[in-house]
Amino acid sequence: MMADLAGRVALITGGGRGIGRAIAERFAAAGAAVVVNYLRDEAAAEATAKACRAAGGDALPWRADVTDAEAVAAMARGVDAEFGRLDVLVLNAFAPYLFDAERRTPFRGLHWDDYQRQIDGSVRAAFIGCQAFVPIMERRPGGSVVTIASNLVARPAVPYHDYITAKAGLIGFTRSLAAELGPQGLRANCIAPGLVWPTDASRNTREDLRDSIIGATPLRRLAMPGDIAGPALFFASDLSAFVTGQTLFVDGGLVMAASPV
Repeated sequence: MMADLAGRVALITGGGRGIGRAIAERFAAAGAAVVVNYLRDEAAAEATAKACRAAGGDALPWRADVTDAEAVAAMARGVDAEFGRLDVLVLNAFAPYLFDAERRTPFRGLHWDDYQRQIDGSVRAAFIGCQAFVPIMERRPGGSVVTIASNLVARPAVPYHDYITAKAGLIGFTRSLAAELGPQGLRANCIAPGLVWPTDASRNTREDLRDSIIGATPLRRLAMPGDIAGPALFFASDLSAFVTGQTLFVDGGLVMAASPV
């Protein structure tokens, strides 16, 4: 049995670049119509949509700030009018963040606003997205919500305090959502990648730190955007029809290698 999204509609927030683009293209190749949400980079979103069409699926770029409830509600109305359904919601967008161990702000230098910015970008955005789109998804069983967290919640090798706190909250949000939506036949699962290279967020990660992560990773490399797209497709498709409330660490075994159990 292969992952098949033919006839289904998927929306990926932050879908224009990096992990979001890789997921969009993989979904399109599996037959889905893909809504590519973006905030600023229209050219990148259009390029992703073009690549999705070339891969075999329909695609539509859609600009909306995922932390703006009115903008997301308008996007939901537009998607409903265009397609009449939504089967997969991938909550990939997050507040801008640079993984730079040397220039990170230590705990004593942080302010609550730093935490709030990340919480808004992850948890609040997920809340707003689900509030807008879950009512559309509830019309038919089998839908799937996929969130994107981080393996740092289990192994904070570099203590990016505000970012890790927000992603840990997103995992809790996802599990609670899974419990709530299960009786309606909808699922919610989370992917927790390791450092993904190259992306905008990881571009300032020093080479020696990347090499250190590679050396500690059983599969001896960093994740690439396409490595996250495969698990997302699994969670979106019927291959995971009896899987919900789970967090899948996609980091080449790094968290496992650090576990004392």
